[in-house]
Amino acid sequence: MDNKLSDPLKRYHHDDFPKQSQEYPGLQSKMDPVPAGDMNDYEGHGLLKGRHALITGGDSGIGRSVAIGFAKEGADVAIQYLPEEESDAKDTAELIKKAGRKAVLLPADFRKRGEATKVVEKAVKELGSLELLVMNAAIQQNVDGIENLSMDQVHDTFEVNIISMFEMAKAAVPHMKPGSVILTSTSLEGFSPSPILLDYAATKAAIVSFSINLAQSLAPKGIRVNSVAPGPVWTPLQVCGGQPTDALATFGQQVLLKRAGQPDEIAHVYIFLASNLASYVTGQVYGATGGPAIN
Repeated sequence: MDNKLSDPLKRYHHDDFPKQSQEYPGLQSKMDPVPAGDMNDYEGHGLLKGRHALITGGDSGIGRSVAIGFAKEGADVAIQYLPEEESDAKDTAELIKKAGRKAVLLPADFRKRGEATKVVEKAVKELGSLELLVMNAAIQQNVDGIENLSMDQVHDTFEVNIISMFEMAKAAVPHMKPGSVILTSTSLEGFSPSPILLDYAATKAAIVSFSINLAQSLAPKGIRVNSVAPGPVWTPLQVCGGQPTDALATFGQQVLLKRAGQPDEIAHVYIFLASNLASYVTGQVYGATGGPAIN
């Protein structure tokens, strides 16, 4: 990694974003600009050597950067993704392999009960063991007012964003030894919710409680649990309904650093929390938000 001083205001894309939209769930490869999500400048130090990781939503966005970062630190990685995201998933798998590690592709739709359990079972079978679990998959669809929010969307958002975490953790914990790590992705929305993301923000607040509570439950087993709370990050979630199209141009410019974050900037937090460097860290929520919103 380049350790020269770098202005955080200008390190990544800091202008308006071009007008664009995609059908859900969206592809990172078709975004303009394509997110910084390949961890190109990251050099591993063997922090996760010999570990086996399962990352949900690992085809694109933050999950993709985390998957590649884990691989560069020595972990074999299985990634879950929606079947429609196959092309992005294959690109991510190639970068994992380029780092010299095994990549396992696990298409699954967490809107269906039982899928999270199947993903864990397949990951353990393909990887041989499971020491790292990153639950990152999410649905985010903006809606103007609760009167326009369908109950189908509410059910889908809760199934994917939080209920699948309960199912996945229940399936994974029996396979995890002392020293293993579970990480979840919450959001700034869990603490400072936007009215247009009523269902999404509610699930992200639930993830905070779930993660801290799970950390208490698993501490006697020697399993650490932490959560990461990103702010506005340039991922496919934003261009396939996560933000209103007319608000996308200035996405992220309301925070102190006046720009959206990039997946590669967030992945380092997951790497730290997954490693033995964070051996005394559990039950915590780490923010990576670009600073509070400017009044």
